[in-house]
Amino acid sequence: MKRLIKSFAMLMVMLFIISTTNAAVTLRYYNKDSKKHTMTVKISGSTKEVTFESSRTSSVTIQGSATTATIITSFGKIEVKDGDNIEIKDGKITVK
Repeated sequence: MKRLIKSFAMLMVMLFIISTTNAAVTLRYYNKDSKKHTMTVKISGSTKEVTFESSRTSSVTIQGSATTATIITSFGKIEVKDGDNIEIKDGKITVK
């Protein structure tokens, strides 16, 4: 019986680790501006910075234990989720 409880506990720990290590927000972005933008992002209660390089289409991954994040811009807050496509023009983000 003790062996069964230990096995169950190990299984639960492994599932927790797997579920939290896979959580992040990956965005595909198209920055139409000729300058890069560095913006503040809130994810899982933490504040991070993300840089969108100039004049390009690329991807960026925001590490955290959630699949949603909030990007803070000079135009306001933008809610994004894992897998979103965004466009940046004149520093303004639009979710496509």
